[in-house]
Amino acid sequence: MLGRRPTVAGPAETNHAPLTAPGATRAMEAVLERVLEARLRQARDTDAVFALDMADRLAAYVRRGGKRLRTAFMWCGWRAAGGSGDASAVLRTGAALELLQACALIHDDVMDGSPLRRGAPAMHVDFARGHLARGPGGSAESAHGHPAGRAGGSAESFGTSAAVLAGDLALAWADDLLTETALASPHGPRLFEEWRAMRTEMVAGQYRDLRAQASGSSGAEEALTIAVLKSARYTVARPLALGASLAGADARTLGALRAAGRCAGLAFQLRDDLLGAFGDPALTGKPADEDLRARKLTPLLAVAVRLAETTGDRDAAAVLAPDAGARPGHTVERMRAALERTGARAEVEARIADLAASGLRHFEATGAAAGVRREFAALVERASGVAPQQAEELV
Repeated sequence: MLGRRPTVAGPAETNHAPLTAPGATRAMEAVLERVLEARLRQARDTDAVFALDMADRLAAYVRRGGKRLRTAFMWCGWRAAGGSGDASAVLRTGAALELLQACALIHDDVMDGSPLRRGAPAMHVDFARGHLARGPGGSAESAHGHPAGRAGGSAESFGTSAAVLAGDLALAWADDLLTETALASPHGPRLFEEWRAMRTEMVAGQYRDLRAQASGSSGAEEALTIAVLKSARYTVARPLALGASLAGADARTLGALRAAGRCAGLAFQLRDDLLGAFGDPALTGKPADEDLRARKLTPLLAVAVRLAETTGDRDAAAVLAPDAGARPGHTVERMRAALERTGARAEVEARIADLAASGLRHFEATGAAAGVRREFAALVERASGVAPQQAEELV
């Protein structure tokens, strides 16, 4: 069991609670920057080449940002459970979540072969390009100012291997920071239990995703399981619980937050599925047809397959069925049309609205103050793309 020790937070981190979720996110960014600087100093002390090639690249990746939703949801969970005053543990846990997210995204892009992330080359692509730049006769210099030498072997293989290590490094940084935070908190054991469960769920969801794609599954239940493990719990439910654990939440509050997180997290994942099929890469920062080209099992695909079979739409059923190879562009366009024609897109949109409303209703059951409820509602709208309205509970 974790025991308490003196806090490791610096003076700038022992602030009173930010008044808003955006304020908490901005404060977390400052903490994250200090953490990155400390880790980079440690990397330079360890090995100059490693620091230059990998640690600096990872820090730049984390600094490029993202939605930072997990920190904001964690802040809502903390406030809903009565958290107030010194928010340093919340901010440091938020920084750990961002490092864990970097690990998840880097590894996910390797497994999916995704070329882009956050509007820039994915980590494995960036490493591969760096390897090519040092190619035979290349003039790149090492960290010691001497010629780096010839780059042999496959750039793709090098990029993949290096990106796996970068993801591992992000996970190590995240775990180090969370452990330090837990050891300094009277609620450390509960915080660590939530963190440990979240890491396992994240890996389980990713494996189920890979397994479903390899088997060509179209099952709605399997698609839902993947969405819950890989996104709903990881993005919303566990961050809410992490924040609540730092406030010493009781079982009733935790139960309401878990239910709220499941609903809001599923709404987020369903929106992400729609963006993966119909989104603008200039806005999402990733290719719009990637999930369709790979025929990734999502609730959207499962709904479309069910509706195609129910209505006897043989063309839609055929184009959405698993096959042996990558799908060319014209097939992706036919898949996109099938998602529209079967009514799957409309059904998923309606489901998002219902889930968002249910998430708000569960969150209200915590007894959180009106201001905190408004913050949560704004986050759910941002994550799901809809302004939540009260609806009959479906989850």
